[in-house]
Amino acid sequence: MIKHNVLLPLAAFAVAIGMFFSGVAVAGWEPKKPVDFVIMAGKGGGADKMARLMQSVIEKHGLSTKPFVPINKPGGSGAEALLHLKGKSGDNHTVMVTLNSFYTTDTFLLWVNVDSGIENVDQFVAAAKAAGSDWLMAGTGKGQEDQLLTTFLNKAYGLQIKYVPFKGGGRVAKELAGNHCNSTVNNPSEQLGFYEAGKTRAIASFTPTRLPLFPDAPTFKELGKDYVYFMQRSVVGAPGMSDEAAAYYRDVFARVYATDEWQAYMQKKSLMGGFLTGAKLKSYWAREKAIHEVILKDIGEI
Repeated sequence: MIKHNVLLPLAAFAVAIGMFFSGVAVAGWEPKKPVDFVIMAGKGGGADKMARLMQSVIEKHGLSTKPFVPINKPGGSGAEALLHLKGKSGDNHTVMVTLNSFYTTDTFLLWVNVDSGIENVDQFVAAAKAAGSDWLMAGTGKGQEDQLLTTFLNKAYGLQIKYVPFKGGGRVAKELAGNHCNSTVNNPSEQLGFYEAGKTRAIASFTPTRLPLFPDAPTFKELGKDYVYFMQRSVVGAPGMSDEAAAYYRDVFARVYATDEWQAYMQKKSLMGGFLTGAKLKSYWAREKAIHEVILKDIGEI
């Protein structure tokens, strides 16, 4: 097991906002060189867009004495990034944006191409049943959140959807927009551009309530399937990072979270965001890890 110093999750399912935003930097430790900002996903996906926004906010507002340098490591469904971070043990200059691969809160919707003519889940189910295993669901990585949701759809509706993994949510969104697959379960930030261009359509959401940005997409609970799923996105430090460095980064990301840019981003991308640190965040991870162990066993991944 890889143990990490906890910094905080941004764009995670709201539990609590647990830090006072003082508006002053933590005195003491400061980075001596540029900070490696590792992203556990490929370019163009939700995690990548989020990390690069945070990096730009840090730079714009001078929140760090040294720049944060985004580094994408999407290989092995997140394994590459985890091994990289493990190899940075004791490093005070490496932090990482995680996904559900880290244990797996960004929101998910079921998407189709507008050209399919599908406007609701009933039509989706009918089309997918007719196609059988020829119906293709594009997703990011093997054994990750997209495959878990595909398994849910197959079991809940008696389908035989074939799951096809790609590197990065941005690529997955392009596959659907270009009619190279039949559906996706992307989160809003990855599919939003094609949605706004009128190329893709959200027909249902894996959330407790409808998302304001997609008011016509009912929840699966409304449709008789009480199933909710989120993807956490956190920022963690390398194992063995000093307490002083961890405190510095917590302060930096607390400031990021408080900016108008970050709050606007959460609203625009339909993210359900909260701010957690320390024991509360570890407790959240432990609970979600237990849930995911059950899900992964169910699809034969562990």
